[in-house]
Amino acid sequence: MTTPPTANHPHSVTLRFLAAPTDAGITGTVAAGTVLEWVDKAAYAAAVGWSANYCVTAYVGNIHFADPIHSGDLVEVTASVVYTGRSSMHIRTEVSFSDPRERKPVTSSTCLVIFVAVDEQGKPTPVPSFTPGTARELELREHALARIEIRERIVASMKNQSYTDAGTAERVVLRFLAAPTDVNWGGKVHGGIVMKWIDEAADLCASRYSGLDTVAVFSGGVRFYRPLHIGDLVEVEARLVYTGTKGMHIAVHVRSGDPKTNQLELTTYCLTVMVARDDSGTAVPVKAWEPVTEEDTRLWHHARELLEIRANAPGGYTPTHLSHEHPTAKASR
Repeated sequence: MTTPPTANHPHSVTLRFLAAPTDAGITGTVAAGTVLEWVDKAAYAAAVGWSANYCVTAYVGNIHFADPIHSGDLVEVTASVVYTGRSSMHIRTEVSFSDPRERKPVTSSTCLVIFVAVDEQGKPTPVPSFTPGTARELELREHALARIEIRERIVASMKNQSYTDAGTAERVVLRFLAAPTDVNWGGKVHGGIVMKWIDEAADLCASRYSGLDTVAVFSGGVRFYRPLHIGDLVEVEARLVYTGTKGMHIAVHVRSGDPKTNQLELTTYCLTVMVARDDSGTAVPVKAWEPVTEEDTRLWHHARELLEIRANAPGGYTPTHLSHEHPTAKASR
């Protein structure tokens, strides 16, 4: 067993680089999935630096994508340990960017990522306890603690749902093999790569429904259940479950398994909110989706429940593109 490091190990890491042309999506700005990949890499670096062990992504909390990042922007991703459990590390990440000629940073997004340290057998292993040393660190620790109950409610709500062919909403399924280029430092698929797949599937689903270009504005409750291996058959299923004034709420499931057996197990689940944009890049309203079947209605109300949980979270809010009017008579039945 690896001996836990002392508290003298650095608890914060900052990655600094230029956004490359290959980071831009079809909309011309950096895709949300790429930002999530950056977030996961920075948080991983902070977790490994603190624990001195290999670490795996367990959960990525709510992340709002605000101002878009463009190719050529100077990007900074700062990840800081703010709270530790026995083997878990709660890491706050902040993504900011600026024109390298002006150096006036703009904060693009923040979120909380949870990593778990594991030993050579892949079992959770203890990490050193983090003790806040400043008023700001104490504030961030309290914020992380306050979100534990909220996260448990979100996970419980998601776990109780089932998705079958009885649903009638827009749905897309992507299937492919996990490639060697998807590998992380532990020989498994990088959590950030999985989140990029989630963004791509959600984007396709939302674009089909709206008939317009779409972009992610929010991802929440990204729960990692088990590792995904190179060579696995991967299935990414995205399904529309709710529409807001401008937002399309897309539930995404990632399943994986041995391609020789075709038996897939749930790997990752999350809810992503996409908005449609016109030719000028302005978010535009989308047609309201109305549930048809019992399953449609159940998932519609599930999305509403998640909205209410998040709105009541510490610092929580419900942007206009996430909300919508009270359900129609059809949706309420």
